Amino acid sequence: MPNLLDYDAAGLEALLAGWGEKPFRARQLLRWVHQLGESDFAAMTDLAKSLRARLATDADVTLPRVRADSRSADGTRKWLLDVGAGNAVESVLIPEPDRRTLCISSQAGCALECAFCATGRQGFNRNLSTAEIIGQLWWANHCLAREQTIETHADRRMVTNVVMMGMGEPLANFDNVVAALRLMIDERAYGLSRRRVTVSTAGLVSGIDRLRDACPVALAVSLHAPNDALRDRLVPINRKWPIDALLAACLRYLDRAPRDFITFEYVLLEDVNDRPEHARELVARLRGVPCKVNLIPFNPFAGSGFERSPREAVARFRDILMRASLLTTVRRTRGDEIDAACGQLAGQVQDRTRRKARREAEATP
Repeated sequence: MPNLLDYDAAGLEALLAGWGEKPFRARQLLRWVHQLGESDFAAMTDLAKSLRARLATDADVTLPRVRADSRSADGTRKWLLDVGAGNAVESVLIPEPDRRTLCISSQAGCALECAFCATGRQGFNRNLSTAEIIGQLWWANHCLAREQTIETHADRRMVTNVVMMGMGEPLANFDNVVAALRLMIDERAYGLSRRRVTVSTAGLVSGIDRLRDACPVALAVSLHAPNDALRDRLVPINRKWPIDALLAACLRYLDRAPRDFITFEYVLLEDVNDRPEHARELVARLRGVPCKVNLIPFNPFAGSGFERSPREAVARFRDILMRASLLTTVRRTRGDEIDAACGQLAGQVQDRTRRKARREAEATP
């Protein structure tokens, strides 16, 4: 039975066309399901009774179940969503005075195994479906609207920004992620600007090129090192697509990007990648690439083997970049007491890669 959350506008039109329905019915359904957060077909009063009856028997709107809802003192909120077979993923809402940003997961676990990421330590189970990806945004809007007592049938698009920076590598789940992105930017669904939707990648060059052609939104690249030797250690996908190839893909992406710069994420690890020589090397490496550098103090988790850079080291690194006229920000840590900060999302993963078991065996004397 088709889950309507799995379909973007084109897919929904094709599904309904097979039932003999006209394209405007898809637009109506998008509004009911995504803008109004309705999952009961009987409540969709402007649909023909015959279509409502068909939907009730031949389709559904199935969302991942919320297993836990955690809140931190700074207002950050984390949902743990059950995606079946013992797997659960996390999404995080970061409220600010002028925006509400939702960090969305794209996979149950992650296969890339970046050295400093809790998700990578959990191993990998599978890609999330489009319904499981867009369902995170549906739930966030639904919860916010309900708690703010939005009137029945009012527009419930409460989240203002989306970042695909949760569990998983978005570009390794390309088709499902792009279908979800199309729903996010569709005025008949969530109506977000392309500038307010960001996909973060560890550096899948082929995926960056495909995204440029399929659905260009804002792009963030997890760089974390100024040279290939160090990045090979921290971000293993660099062995396939080294930094020069990655930066060339970023320049190609800018041809169609909604912003005129690429964001480079750089997690600062004490005595690993945070020294002044690393900063100066990064300046040289990024010369000629329109960009913003987002420095991220490392958020510790058990068994990581890394430490957060001291404030003085962060400030020194930032100042070197800024003196070289690189636009640089330092991300404020949010939600770390509920393990909702950058790099801390782990969820629950039935690891079919056996990565956790391998690590435990390696740690045993």
